[in-house]
Amino acid sequence: MSAPTIAPPNPPPPSPRPQPGELTAAQWSMTVTPVVAAVTTLCASLALAGVIDGLRWWGYAGVAVTVVTAVGLGLRAVRTPILLVGLIQMFALLCLLVALFTDSGILGLLPGPAAVTELGDVLRTSIEVVRTGVPPVEATSAVLCLVVIAIGLVAVLVDTLAVSAGTPAACGLVLLCVYAVPASLADAMLPWWAFVLGAFSFAALLAVDGAHRHQQWRNRPMVQGTSGGVGSPAALVSGAVAIALFAGATVTVIGTVGQLPGGQNGGASDGLGLNPFTSLRGMLNQEANVELFRIRNLGDQPRYLRALTLSQYDRNGGWRPPQGLPAGEPANRRLSPPDGLPESYGPNQSVEIEIESVRSNDTWAPFFGIPLRMRDLPDDMRYDPVGGMIYGPTKRQLPRYTEQADLSQPSAAQLRAARPALPGDVREEYLVRDGINERVVALANDLVQGHATTLDKVDAIQAYFSPGKGFVYSTETAAGSDETALEDFLFKSKSGFCEQYASSMAILLRAAGIPSRVAMGYTAGFESGDYRSITTQNAHAWVEVFFPGFGWVQFDPTPLTDGTTYTPPYASESGASGPRDDPSTSTSRSTTPAVPTGPSNNPQDPQNTQAGGGGNNPGQASSPTWLWLTIGVAVGLSIVATTLSLNGPARRRRRAMPVAAGAWTLTVVLLAALVSWWLAALVLVLLLAGAPGLIRERLRLHRRHEVHTNGASAASSAWAELLAESTDRGAEVNDTETVRVAARRLANEHGLDDDGKQALRTVVSEVERSWYGGSTAPDPNLAPAFDRLMAGLRRTDPLGWRAKLLPRSILRRR
Repeated sequence: MSAPTIAPPNPPPPSPRPQPGELTAAQWSMTVTPVVAAVTTLCASLALAGVIDGLRWWGYAGVAVTVVTAVGLGLRAVRTPILLVGLIQMFALLCLLVALFTDSGILGLLPGPAAVTELGDVLRTSIEVVRTGVPPVEATSAVLCLVVIAIGLVAVLVDTLAVSAGTPAACGLVLLCVYAVPASLADAMLPWWAFVLGAFSFAALLAVDGAHRHQQWRNRPMVQGTSGGVGSPAALVSGAVAIALFAGATVTVIGTVGQLPGGQNGGASDGLGLNPFTSLRGMLNQEANVELFRIRNLGDQPRYLRALTLSQYDRNGGWRPPQGLPAGEPANRRLSPPDGLPESYGPNQSVEIEIESVRSNDTWAPFFGIPLRMRDLPDDMRYDPVGGMIYGPTKRQLPRYTEQADLSQPSAAQLRAARPALPGDVREEYLVRDGINERVVALANDLVQGHATTLDKVDAIQAYFSPGKGFVYSTETAAGSDETALEDFLFKSKSGFCEQYASSMAILLRAAGIPSRVAMGYTAGFESGDYRSITTQNAHAWVEVFFPGFGWVQFDPTPLTDGTTYTPPYASESGASGPRDDPSTSTSRSTTPAVPTGPSNNPQDPQNTQAGGGGNNPGQASSPTWLWLTIGVAVGLSIVATTLSLNGPARRRRRAMPVAAGAWTLTVVLLAALVSWWLAALVLVLLLAGAPGLIRERLRLHRRHEVHTNGASAASSAWAELLAESTDRGAEVNDTETVRVAARRLANEHGLDDDGKQALRTVVSEVERSWYGGSTAPDPNLAPAFDRLMAGLRRTDPLGWRAKLLPRSILRRR
C-alpha cells in the first residue's frame, strides 16, 4: 500500500512591483512623510501668534523647521542610524542659532566658546522677557532666539516620531504642547486659524501615514472599512476635530488662560506674574506721546492717579504685587475705608471726579485719593481696601466712570504725632526685610539715626535722593529693580528714573523698620480745555508709607521737573519736597509736555494698543494681508494635491501630480516675494537708522578739514567739534558757560589724561585768541593739538555703538 502523497504548500504570492511613477514604502518614509511633518510643525507654530507681535517670527520658525527637515532627509538618504539622525539635527539647530544670533561663531556658523557665551547671554535675556513680558511681546532678537529653539526642538521630535519611529499619531502630544504654552500665557483667545491650520495639517500627516502603511501591506487583503467610510483616517480625524471644537466651545474657551467648569477665569492672577515696571518703562521710552485718560472735575490741585501697589520685594526680581489678588469686594458701589484708617473715619474733602479712558487697555481701574464710591464700572471689577487697588479679571478699555473721592491730606504736625506702626497695625508683608543687602541696611540706619518720629525718618531717607547728593533723573538707565540694580543706583551710578527712585526709597524704609510699598500710576498730566490730559509720558511710580490712624501716605523721591508732580502739604511743611527743587537734574523728561496723539477711530491704529507696549516699532514692517492669505491657500492646496498624488487610483494620481507641483512652486514663489518684502523693509530701516550717524560723520570730517586748512574759522570749527563730541557722550555745555569754564568741566567729565588736557588748553587758547583777541592768523599748533584732543577723548571716554549710530549732537541739535 503506497503512502499518500502530501502536496507541498502553496508559496506566498510575490509582492507586486510598484508601477512606473509609484513610490515605494522606503521612498514614502524618506521623502513624503518628513515634508508633511515639517508643514504640520510649521502650521502648529502659528499658535504663537497669540503671544508674539506680528508674524516676522514665523519666518525664523520656518528656517528652523527647514534646516531640521533637510538634515533629516540627507542623513536618511545615506542610511544614518536613527539615534545619530536626531543628534545631528540638534547640532544643526545649534549651528543655526550661532549663525543667526551671535557674531563670534567659528566661520560664522560653528559654535565655539565665545559663541556659546554670547548665545547664553541672549538666552538669559529671553528668559527675562518670558518672565516680565506682557503678551503680545515684541519680536526682539531674544524672542526670535527662543522661537528658533522651541520650534526647532519640536521639529526634531515630530520628525523623529513621524519618520524614524513611524508613529505620527504620537506627534499630537508634542503639537498639543505647542498650543498649550501660548494658551496659558495669553489673556485673549488664540487665533482661530491657527487651530484650523494645525488640525488640517495633522490630518494630512495621518493620511500620509495611512497611505504609507497601505503601500507596505498592499499584498494583504484590505480590511473592510479602512478604505473609506466612518473608519477611514480622514473620517476619524474629522470627527475628532469636530468633537474637540464642540467640547472646547462648551466646556472652556479655546485659548484663554485656563477657564475650568465652575471656576474663575485666571486672567488677573496670571498677569500678576509679570513685572509691572516693564510696562511703565515702555510708556516712558516710546516715541509717540499717547493720550490715556481725560480727567474732569479734579480741581486746581493736581493729584496722582494710582493704579496698583507693589507690596513684596524679591532680591532677584525686585518689587512685585502679592501672589494672587484677594477676592475683595464689588467695586461698583460705596467702598469700605482703606486699610489703616480708624473705624470713625469720615470724608473731609469729597469730590466727584470723572475718569475717561481714551487708549488705556489694562486690568486696573486707576483712581485718586481715597475712593469712597465708584459708578459705571463693569460689574466684575473688584476693590481691595488693603492693597488699595481696583481690578478686573482681564485687560480691557474701561468705559467712562465716576469716582467719589476724599482728597484730604494730613498735616506734618499730625503725622509727627502719629506713633510708630506696630506689627498688628499693618499686614506683615509690608514689614518684610528678608533679602535686603547688609550695606543697604547700614545706610538706612545711618540716615534715620537721631530722628525720633516716623515722618522725620522718612524725610531723612527721602532727602538722600536729592540732586545735591549726586542723583540724576534719566530714563536711559538700564531697567531693573532687583538687588544688584538697586545697590548700583544707591551707591554708584545714582542715575535712574522713577523705578529706581521709588524702589530704592521703599527698600531703605523697609530696612529701617518702616512699613512701605511702591505705588504705580500716573502724575496729574496737564490741563487741556475742560479736562486734564494724562498721557504715556505721565506714567510714574512713587512710595507710600503707613501711618497708624492715617493709612498709606504718599512720598515721591523722584526729581521730576515737568510740572505734573504733586507735593502734599505734609511734605512741603516738613521740607520733604527737596528732590524736585533743582531743574537741572532732569536729563530725559522735557519741562514742556509733548502734544499727545489724539484718539483714532481706526481699531488697527498701531498706537491703539495696550499702554506701555513700547510704542510703534519702526524697525518692524508688516507684509500685506493678502500675501499671507495667498500663502496659506497655496500651502493648503499643496498639501491636498500632494496627498491625492500619492494615494488613490493611478489615474487620479497622474492628474494630481502636476497640480501638486504647481502649488508647491506657487508657495515657493510667494515665500520668495515675502522674503523680498522683508529685505526691502530691512534695507529701508537700516538706511533710516544710519542717517544720523552718516550726517554726524560728514560734519566731523568737514570740521576737521577746516581745522587742518588753518582757515579763519579753524578755531570755531575745533570748538564746535569738541562740543559735538561731548554732547554725543552725554555732556552738554550750557550757553551761559565761558570757554574756560566749559573746558574745565568737560575735562573732568570725560576724564582726560595729561596729554588730552594739554591739547585742550592749546585749543582753548586758540579759540579765545580767535574770538576775543582780534587775530585772524591761526596758530599752526592748533591742528596737531586738535587731533591729540580727539584721540584723548576716544582713549578715556570711548563712544558706544548706540552713540555712534544715534549721535545726540544731531538728534538734539539746536
